[in-house]
Amino acid sequence: MRFLQPRLADLGDPFAMREMDAAVERIFRAADNGEHVCIYGDYDVDGVSSVTLLHAILTAYGIRTDKFIPVRTREGYGLSEEGVRHAIELCGEVPALIICVDCGTSSVEEVAKLRQMGIDVVILDHHEGSALGRPDAVAVVNAKLEDSSPLTYLCSAGVVFKLAHALLKRRRLMNFDLKRYLDVVAIATVADIVPLVEENRLLTRHGLRIMEQGGNIGLQALNRVTELNRKPTAGHISFRIGPRLNAAGRMDSPMDALNLLMATDSAQADALAQRLEQHNRARQLEEEKIRNEALDMLRQHFDPARDHVIVLGSRTWHPGVVGIVASLLMRRYHKPTFIISLDENGLGKGSGRSIPGVSLVQAIHSCADTLVSGGGHDMAAGLVIREEMIDAFRAAFDRFVRDNTTAEQLKPVLEVDAEVDFRDLTLDLLDSYELLEPFGNSNPQPVFMSRGVMLTDAPRHLQGNHLRLFLRQGNCECDAMYFNGGNLRLPDPPWDIAFTIDRNVWRGRSSLSVSIQDIRPAQAV
Repeated sequence: MRFLQPRLADLGDPFAMREMDAAVERIFRAADNGEHVCIYGDYDVDGVSSVTLLHAILTAYGIRTDKFIPVRTREGYGLSEEGVRHAIELCGEVPALIICVDCGTSSVEEVAKLRQMGIDVVILDHHEGSALGRPDAVAVVNAKLEDSSPLTYLCSAGVVFKLAHALLKRRRLMNFDLKRYLDVVAIATVADIVPLVEENRLLTRHGLRIMEQGGNIGLQALNRVTELNRKPTAGHISFRIGPRLNAAGRMDSPMDALNLLMATDSAQADALAQRLEQHNRARQLEEEKIRNEALDMLRQHFDPARDHVIVLGSRTWHPGVVGIVASLLMRRYHKPTFIISLDENGLGKGSGRSIPGVSLVQAIHSCADTLVSGGGHDMAAGLVIREEMIDAFRAAFDRFVRDNTTAEQLKPVLEVDAEVDFRDLTLDLLDSYELLEPFGNSNPQPVFMSRGVMLTDAPRHLQGNHLRLFLRQGNCECDAMYFNGGNLRLPDPPWDIAFTIDRNVWRGRSSLSVSIQDIRPAQAV
């Protein structure tokens, strides 16, 4: 029952996280002494969501609080020297305390410089630590630095939520309802692709419920822009909300995303949502350019049977979009992939995406002599590299994958959860099925299979390279969408199809929608 019907009462004690006590004590000292606090975040969804929630709880305690989000192409990721300088300029004075969210765990040297300036630092993060050890901060609340914490799955917004819970347990605020911010935590949890297990699942489930009831004004505006016609799901966050919030940071305007989440006026929120839509369109054009150029490179030099990895770079590629292209190529070829944007001096910043069984963090450590720096997560990571070292890195990365994986791990597999007939695809099935939500990392959306499916009409090509299919199995008919299936050569029917299902709502009426994942010629049982 805790899985199917998770309750907020099941949340664990926030003080079980190591160094939470020290973080709470330092924040309350800032409140009691009237100190100036600066929140230093990151430019992705997790970063801006974390800043939004932390700013709300700190100001509720009367703390004078400024917030800073670095610009990707100016200050780069994390707690950089340039970023700190601009943050202090924004504050108008040297703050007594800087709270880093979604960054800082590996910023040992930068934190040491802040301490020399007389600035205390608290870090709320979920990234891996540095080989240099723990930063000299007042508190580093990060389950990844604990020996056996069960909370390593939290994103940074989840860590900030735990901090807010801890603050409220020590000093209650009658005018602050932490549950109101669960939708903000949910979008960060889904968009950052952390495992949707345990408390992450609980927070996301209830956050989606808050979003359905209204919730954050900025998210309401984004839902209008994206023409949400169903109750919000994790998939809507992944494919509609998250990309638009991330687009602001990718196109060097992260404050647009933060201001949207912090908006208190619907008209302001609508205007900001439209700006994010413009950023997203610009991102899509840049993404298409990079994807096409990368595919041209692969056609010239890449052999899927020989090469275990994809590593490409160019001086014309926008650094804010390379991660999306890395993800697209990884899925298309089922190869661990790094896409690198090089500046005019030949210094490259790359984003990587991996396949199950290949840790990019371990790969970066193994290839460290070819890199300037690197880090992140097992499935998504970043690196800095000199242009002349790209070939050496590609070769070292290929050796790492070859030596640490089996042939079976390198084969793409589509796991089917259940075989169903079209007559089973009913709204009653959806009612039970939706108890399994939210779907995402570590709780994937179930994939169904139906055999012997025929076409009742020719496939219809839609805008965006999608297909609408008109299907029949026996006496039952069903329409389906095959997203990004427009360029595929479909086999002759009959087919066996693999698909997922969702609820579609149009003018108040619910229906079951089918999304094709793969098609093969029908096979005898």
